Amino acid sequence: MRGVRTVAGQVFVLQVGVVLLLVVAAVVALVLQSRYDSEREARNRSMAVAESFANAPGMVSALRGHDPSAVLQPLAERARKGSRVDFVVAMTPQGIRYTHPNPARIGKHFMGSIRAAAEGRTVQETFTGTLGLSVRSVVPVKDAQGKVVGLVAAGITIKKVSGAADHQLPLLFGAAAAAMALATAGTALVSRRLRRQTHGLDPSEMTRMYEHHDAVLHSVREGVLIVGGDGRLVLANDEARRLFDLPPDAEGRLVSELGFDPHTAALLASGRPATDEVHTAGERLLSVSHRPTDRDGGPPGSVATLRDTTELRALSGKVDLARNRLKLLYDAGVSIGTTLDVVRTAQELAEYAVARFADYVSVDLADSVLRGEEPPEGVSGISTPDAGSTPDAGSWAAVAAADGVRTVLRRTALSGIRDDGPLYPLGMLIEFGPSAPQARGFRSGAVTVEPVLGDFGGWQEQDPEHARRIVDYGIHSMITVPLRARGVVLGVASFMRAEKPEPFEEDDVSLAEELVTRAAVSIDNARRYTREHTMAVTLQRSLLPRMLPEQNALDVAYRYLPAESGVGGDWFDVIPLPGARVALVVGDVVGHGLHAAATMGRLRTAVHNFSTLDLPPDEILSHLDDLIARIDQDEGPGGPNGDGSGGGGGGEGITGATCLYAIYDPVTRRCTMARAGHPPPALVRPDGSVEFLDLPAGPPLGLGGLPFETAQLELPEGSHLVLYTDGLIEKRDRDIDTGLEMLRGALAHPGRTPEDACTAVLDALLPDRPSDDIALIVARTRVLEPGLTADWEVPSDPAQVAGVRAAVARKLAEWDLGDVAFTTELILSELITNAIRYATGPIRVRLLCDRSLICEVFDTSSTSPHLRYAGTTDEGGRGLFLVSQFADRWGTRYTADGKVIWTEQALPLSKNGKPRA
Repeated sequence: MRGVRTVAGQVFVLQVGVVLLLVVAAVVALVLQSRYDSEREARNRSMAVAESFANAPGMVSALRGHDPSAVLQPLAERARKGSRVDFVVAMTPQGIRYTHPNPARIGKHFMGSIRAAAEGRTVQETFTGTLGLSVRSVVPVKDAQGKVVGLVAAGITIKKVSGAADHQLPLLFGAAAAAMALATAGTALVSRRLRRQTHGLDPSEMTRMYEHHDAVLHSVREGVLIVGGDGRLVLANDEARRLFDLPPDAEGRLVSELGFDPHTAALLASGRPATDEVHTAGERLLSVSHRPTDRDGGPPGSVATLRDTTELRALSGKVDLARNRLKLLYDAGVSIGTTLDVVRTAQELAEYAVARFADYVSVDLADSVLRGEEPPEGVSGISTPDAGSTPDAGSWAAVAAADGVRTVLRRTALSGIRDDGPLYPLGMLIEFGPSAPQARGFRSGAVTVEPVLGDFGGWQEQDPEHARRIVDYGIHSMITVPLRARGVVLGVASFMRAEKPEPFEEDDVSLAEELVTRAAVSIDNARRYTREHTMAVTLQRSLLPRMLPEQNALDVAYRYLPAESGVGGDWFDVIPLPGARVALVVGDVVGHGLHAAATMGRLRTAVHNFSTLDLPPDEILSHLDDLIARIDQDEGPGGPNGDGSGGGGGGEGITGATCLYAIYDPVTRRCTMARAGHPPPALVRPDGSVEFLDLPAGPPLGLGGLPFETAQLELPEGSHLVLYTDGLIEKRDRDIDTGLEMLRGALAHPGRTPEDACTAVLDALLPDRPSDDIALIVARTRVLEPGLTADWEVPSDPAQVAGVRAAVARKLAEWDLGDVAFTTELILSELITNAIRYATGPIRVRLLCDRSLICEVFDTSSTSPHLRYAGTTDEGGRGLFLVSQFADRWGTRYTADGKVIWTEQALPLSKNGKPRA
């Protein structure tokens, strides 16, 4: 409405809006009614078809027949086509289809809710299928005894029964067009009449003319006099009345009768043009400009504008002072707070003020501020001693306990024109007594001014001897200003003069307050940054592994270096897996701060959880990809609630994450790896040659849509597998290829231990100020001794189990593990018997003697066994229960040829009573 200039146009816009509102309301009502009618018709038709087909003669016998699909499929198709529904499906009470429009789906499970129908009730639901919004009804088929012997489902898309609104929309739009035509014609008539009455001016122009007239008369700081052609005063604004001290009835009188200076009165009566002529008005000097108004056909008369140059000259000095002050404050804003460091910011305030405002400046802050915390509540910068404690005599705690009001601050910054001043040194923890200006300022938040320190007005009671040295040194005036930010006093700043003879005045106080206020905001920002950085570092360290787990497959060394500017989301892990295998993980969440650290912790936890499922690396990365997509969906700008809340707080989604997951098997020396946008790992062979493994890169986590690929290679014993994050090889002034070559050179030395390799890599590539986190893992491969493994091929014959058990007993005796032979034979007997009974193809048994005794049974079935509790009268079903009771751990992992069921048992103590290595 504001964008339309004329009243007629605004009326037209209003009418159009009303018509459009009515049309939209009518269309919405029509569409809603049509949708309601269509949905109701669809429900009725689907229910009628389902009930008719379910209650048709011979339905029960057909369902109980030898081939229900052969009998019911043609009948269902005729019923579907005759009733014009989308499908008529007959099925078992468990949802297995007998009929379907697509014969390929016969025998498959019905996709829908059937529990209520299987219990004898009808089910009707609305769903969105491949054809759009649809309604389906499920009706039970009961025999003569009321037993449900089958189900019949019928469904239809709502759009098949819709379309009533299409016939009414043309009439509605025709009526709207007629209303718009009437509105346009009426608006044109109103517009013509208004233009005749306002001479073509629209309301905004008329309002603007009035506003300009009012501004000229009352808002400008210049006097305005309008004189008519007859020499009478027509108008005088407020400033002109003040400058000439005009009477209230001045307007309408001759200018010669109003007491103007003769020279000024002559100029006003003459109509002569003038520019910046100097005239007197009492003690004032006025600059007068005069112009006639009868040019270009205007009314006769003249206009004079007046400026008081006396006040301008007085103001010019204040302007210069204000300009210098603003420049001082502007320079302070540039020079103070250049870093997010509390101590550095306080020192910048001291150094800046010494150069321009004072001779000596000190900044004293509460210790809690230096730690990133807020000062404790109350009048003291410290907490009082605990009840019952006895402070040492002469300590600050003893003094504070004596009078209860001493304020303890730490000298954080100190600067002066000379270095031999008798002030408390930098870093000292100072106890200010109640009469000290620093204590009064910290407790009350008020500025304290001591214009003449030599008067000793009470400030010296803090330390009389020290006060005397200050005065004797020549420091004669002081201002103490509290550093206040967000209503909290962080400390005090003291400004002192020695060489400048003038004492501090009120103008100096206001300037000192503004300087300190700006510095206090920067110090508080630095304090809050320190607190958040400390919290983020603490969170990050708590989420990273504190020690590596014990395992025999790899000798592992690692380094983790956080960035200097903020906490990142790099992480690593070493995860023991069943079968003496070990997983190595390294990842990187893009970004810094608490969110990146928290997301890193979630991903690391997820990797641990997914690893317990014993999935291959590509599947684990796929699960992580899905997890990050869900996190982004929950915490992104839209959030699950659609209002940006996200449900997770913060509304900050993950911008990207990379990961590399590798599994090493010390029995086969095979390493299986997959990566998601992460730098490739380096392989250092025993001879010192370095190779960056050519793994399929894969997209970063969270993008979705593309699969991850797994690469498998065989590693020689004693090889070094090096995993790292991009912070190690990337640098702003260094290309990534250069970083990789530097890494190759640092690793190309045979015979190093993993610890030595980590040290050499960081010495060669670590930047002076890391801008990103660095995670580095160096793992040297081991091989399980052949004598500690045993394999047997087991024919698919239960009679062969006894022979395998005997062979296992002999091998355990050879390993001096006869104490666990009985339980091991029992476990293997159950696992092999299950494999023979439920699997096909070859069966293989493998024993591994590592940190525990590992039993593995390989078969070609992909069906995972499930632990269940057999009933009292059951003859079987207790095998896995016994396995779970005798084994410390058991589980299943899948291979390309089938699956492996594994168990782990603790090794018995050796003969000397110590754990086996």
